[in-house]
Amino acid sequence: MKIRNGVIFTNGTSFQEGTVHIADDRITAIDLKTAVYGKSHDCQENFYDASGCYVIPGFTDIHFHGCFGYDFSDCNLTGLQIMGGYQLQAGITQICPAAMTCPEERLVRIIECARAYRIHPFTEAVNSRGDICSIQGADLTGIHLEGPFLSMAKKGAQNPRFIIPPDADMYYRLKALAPDLLKLITIAPETENALDFIEEIKDSITVSIGHTTANYETARKAFEKGATHVTHLFNAMPSFSHRDTGVIGAAFDMPDTQVELICDGVHVSETMIRAAFQLFTDNRVVLVSDSMMAAGCPDGEYTLGGQSVTVKGKLATLHDGTIAGSVTNLADCFRYAVSIGIPVESALKAVTINPARAIGIDKDYGSIASGKIANLLILDSNLHIKAIIFHGKIL
Repeated sequence: MKIRNGVIFTNGTSFQEGTVHIADDRITAIDLKTAVYGKSHDCQENFYDASGCYVIPGFTDIHFHGCFGYDFSDCNLTGLQIMGGYQLQAGITQICPAAMTCPEERLVRIIECARAYRIHPFTEAVNSRGDICSIQGADLTGIHLEGPFLSMAKKGAQNPRFIIPPDADMYYRLKALAPDLLKLITIAPETENALDFIEEIKDSITVSIGHTTANYETARKAFEKGATHVTHLFNAMPSFSHRDTGVIGAAFDMPDTQVELICDGVHVSETMIRAAFQLFTDNRVVLVSDSMMAAGCPDGEYTLGGQSVTVKGKLATLHDGTIAGSVTNLADCFRYAVSIGIPVESALKAVTINPARAIGIDKDYGSIASGKIANLLILDSNLHIKAIIFHGKIL
């Protein structure tokens, strides 16, 4: 298959006209500035004419909890399959769903559910005509453990009943269930033995700082011990003060650290989003949705990690008013970022190569390059999806 005449997001940095060559499920070559004009889509010729469109990598969300009425922490395989289908249709071709703070037995079931999804990433549904159709799900490329090793004072929407100090034995028991799936863990570094815990596990998983009261000194020590990531920058952490700059300042001073940003128009103001891209550059910002089960659903009452959530418009809150995740998918976060002044190239890096690099899947995903899996999007000039290429096939 060939994708011709599009403007390709090459090397994860810039756009250039050309042709993408695909064989089976992999990209085999990229010919730049070799536009070949022809029919819009001729199956016999086996090419897609992307004239007037962007050709970009599929998006990767490394922090979301649910969507379309389902929650990852509910351990429901059918629900996870439907979530994966919703994500794929939105252009999120790789997912790394986040488990809420739960007891160990629930985390075990969550991991087992994710392993089952890897074997069966599709389900069947009845369409509007009454036909049974198969729903293909996005590639599940990791699991994010957002807890239970968090700060009680900055728990946000996490269930305080299950927050515990870092426990290496527990972590290794969970890791043993799916060594290739646990990719990201959020930890509050000021908690008991957290710094030693970070140093011990850093080579087996990406360690992120979040849901924390840590000051600059403690956060800096955590990064020096091996943490390389920050969970939803600005949210559930001390403010960026002019004297003690906290986690945000410590992350800024560590050039290898990446930072998540919830770009839904609720969690972080548009001015602060622009400031974050200036502060950390587009090489270090990772856009995430942090979506809960109400993403893709109408207003109403939902749950997150076993707690009741009220959704009105773009705002999801616990009954005490605490913001409880977002109801916006990553593709809409990307478009929102561009709408408030983030350059398209910068926003694309933050939803493609940066998150892939953060969880160590950039060998196969995150950019348009020879040898990588052919998960691609064709976007029109308004950044809306015209076509999805998933494992080399047009959906």
